[in-house]
Amino acid sequence: MQRFSAALSASLNSYGATPCIEFERQWYSGDDITGYVASVEDHLRQAGIGAGEPVGLVVRNRVPHAAVILGLIAAERPIVMIYSYQSAQAIARDISALRLPAILADRQDWTDAAIAAAGHHGSAAIALSDRPLDVETLTQRAQLADRSQQPPPHRPGLHILSSGTTGPPKRVPVDTAALQHTVLTMTVGRTPLPDDPPELVYWPFGSIGVCQLLVGPYLRKRVVLLEKFTVEAWVHAVKTYRIRRTGVQPAILRMLLDADVAKEDLASLEYLPGGSGPLEPQLREEFEARFGIPLLWAYGATEFAGSVCAWTPELYRRYGATKPDSSGKPLPGVQVRIVDPDTGGEVPAGDRGVLEARIDVVRPDWIRTTDVASVDSDGFITLHGRGDGAINRGGFKILPETVRAVLLAHPAVRDACVVGIPDPRLVQVPAAAVELREGLPPPSADELISLVRQALPSHHVPVAIAVVDELPRNAALKVRPADVAALFDTG
Repeated sequence: MQRFSAALSASLNSYGATPCIEFERQWYSGDDITGYVASVEDHLRQAGIGAGEPVGLVVRNRVPHAAVILGLIAAERPIVMIYSYQSAQAIARDISALRLPAILADRQDWTDAAIAAAGHHGSAAIALSDRPLDVETLTQRAQLADRSQQPPPHRPGLHILSSGTTGPPKRVPVDTAALQHTVLTMTVGRTPLPDDPPELVYWPFGSIGVCQLLVGPYLRKRVVLLEKFTVEAWVHAVKTYRIRRTGVQPAILRMLLDADVAKEDLASLEYLPGGSGPLEPQLREEFEARFGIPLLWAYGATEFAGSVCAWTPELYRRYGATKPDSSGKPLPGVQVRIVDPDTGGEVPAGDRGVLEARIDVVRPDWIRTTDVASVDSDGFITLHGRGDGAINRGGFKILPETVRAVLLAHPAVRDACVVGIPDPRLVQVPAAAVELREGLPPPSADELISLVRQALPSHHVPVAIAVVDELPRNAALKVRPADVAALFDTG
């Protein structure tokens, strides 16, 4: 099989003057994309960055960032993702912590704090722009004494910040072999034709959603890129280009239902693959009844470089009516087992346990999750919830302890508990209750929310914080999360 980077490079060059990516109702040709990548590489060379050296990317769903991801993967250069949807101070902290030879970011993300962080550690600062497509070198690389605690990444591919599905969020290396595996699992059974509609891409590039972007060039298809999901833009793309399939998540299904989108506007869709969170049976039934579009749900995580199991159209035709709660069967190249969390032994078919998966191109060993699942006698996997209390906010996983640690950093906070509370659009959102220390000025809820916003990506920010005299506890003095959640019950 041809190396993924070489195949991607050949595919990008094949577009030539024909349309490659549409963004904000404007098409960019293949020559526009490859020309922009060449300009970025030229700026990196002039800034003192050698071929194959890693770079950081403050990533946005915009054309320059899409071009950089595609081009630098094709060039076998490691790319370390930095979230853009966090505060300027948090971006600067990431730049400082990574200490990479160069950082690429949209001009709007090069704040004084970010530029200072890059300069302090000798990182070249490269600004990206799409109005028009342009590249600018803000600072050159400086040869400073190496104060890094860890060597920079060297394996070609992406270093993606996980959502915390199998533990605290961390950067997960997804090399080109794993990327190829993921793209193959997303395109299994699909043979592109010249008149195929474009791929529709809108999931954030900072996570494994970047593989949505890779599918288009891999199949040598056009790509419609949305900076973020809106019902209007998504429906416009589906109607305009007669799109047949595109990935979704539960929050999107709810938004389409709430917006009362006309059934005929989605008539071109043959089915919708989905993931990034469990699909409630009631939501599935309502959506399929309203639009007549099958939902082919999958399960995966960043640590697995994508999906572990999924439905195919053929499986759905045969088993969809009898296994509506399942996430399908393991994908090619994936092994799955369900184990007892205490003994590690594999449990019988139909019994619940903790899901483990092994994907040789990712890691040769079994990766244990915190997801409770079962496998039936036909090999279908069903997820039954999480074993660690993680909050699923519209597909983003939040570990309560991550937010709690930030709240506890406030000198007036004695203890805190973070819980997920129901949300009609996002499934769950985080809320927190805090117990204060005596003798110190009490912080306001807004002050504590601002503290979290400065420290963590935006999806971690609680929608509400309750200040209580004492947190509800059991006889062993452990906080009762259910009682904390009840504080926010408005029903």
